Amino acid sequence: MQKVINVLAVLSFVSTTGIIGGGTYLYLNKDKYIENVKEQVAKAAAEAIARSLPKIVDSSIPSMPKETGGVIPSVTGGAIK
Repeated sequence: MQKVINVLAVLSFVSTTGIIGGGTYLYLNKDKYIENVKEQVAKAAAEAIARSLPKIVDSSIPSMPKETGGVIPSVTGGAIK
């Protein structure tokens, strides 16, 4: 029974040490991870804008007419009074 308790104690120590070590590592490197995520978000946003911008521009510019209307009549008899 003592061997089982010793094994559980060692496993508990190893797992606690791993959790503390991993947490410390993440805490010390958090700035690097935050900057990496910021860069990825900025890149994704820029790509999304670049993909949607041509559609927005194309939809806002009217198309050229295929036919034109009649000629506007000119005023005859000189200047308008």
